[in-house]
Amino acid sequence: MDNYLTIGLAVLFILVVAALAGALVLRRITRRTTSLRHLLDLADRLEADLKSCRTRLQQAHAVMSLNPDLPADSEKEAAHAVDAGLLALLQQRIWIRDHAPKASQAELNNATQAMEQTRERLRPLLQALGQAQNELDSAMREHIRLDAQP
Repeated sequence: MDNYLTIGLAVLFILVVAALAGALVLRRITRRTTSLRHLLDLADRLEADLKSCRTRLQQAHAVMSLNPDLPADSEKEAAHAVDAGLLALLQQRIWIRDHAPKASQAELNNATQAMEQTRERLRPLLQALGQAQNELDSAMREHIRLDAQP
């Protein structure tokens, strides 16, 4: 009888250890999946931010091209900066595709943090660009209104 009790306790112990190990593995897989999903979501949002920036720059350039007194030299520089950002994002997406499945959790966390920092640096630039676009639109409307007066 003691022999059956010892075997039963040993089996119970093995089952508990296996269940704990399984829970740890499941937690790790869930964490990696969540990290990858978050990283891909950040990449999508960063791409949308950069494309929004490109569109706003194109709109601003279109408005400025109506007035030859306004400088347009920086438009090419800004477009190159946006293109460089999109290229860097493409390289990040390639890294995600090629390395993320084998990357450590720390590497995934670092990639996520870098992308979040990039978005944080871009956010005030997008806000300033939006405000500048509004001011430029207002100035152009005023210029057109003044030109239309007899």
